[in-house]
Amino acid sequence: MQITVLKSKIHSATVTDTQPYYQGSIGIDKSLMQASGLVAGEKVAVLNFNNSSRFETYVIEGGCGEISLKGPAAKLGKKGDKVIILAYGIIEQHEARNFKPKIILVDERNEVK
Repeated sequence: MQITVLKSKIHSATVTDTQPYYQGSIGIDKSLMQASGLVAGEKVAVLNFNNSSRFETYVIEGGCGEISLKGPAAKLGKKGDKVIILAYGIIEQHEARNFKPKIILVDERNEVK
């Protein structure tokens, strides 16, 4: 049997920009993508500490320190909001016992702590 598990987590990132008239996605600093194992186009869940919104979108590579909400997602947060970005993967249930997600904690500049 296969199950869905947490694969990647960027915890307490700060939204740096919103672009409501973009095609839609979340821009994430390339170094954070690499550290967390995220890839461009990957589906993620975004949880906003400030307004309790939770939504899904896809990742695009962003600039240094960037966490930007684009398109309709831009209406679910604002610059300065704190968010958690989650990605999930599907693995065999017996593999889940030993699987460790990549959990990245960031500071106020979206740099890995």
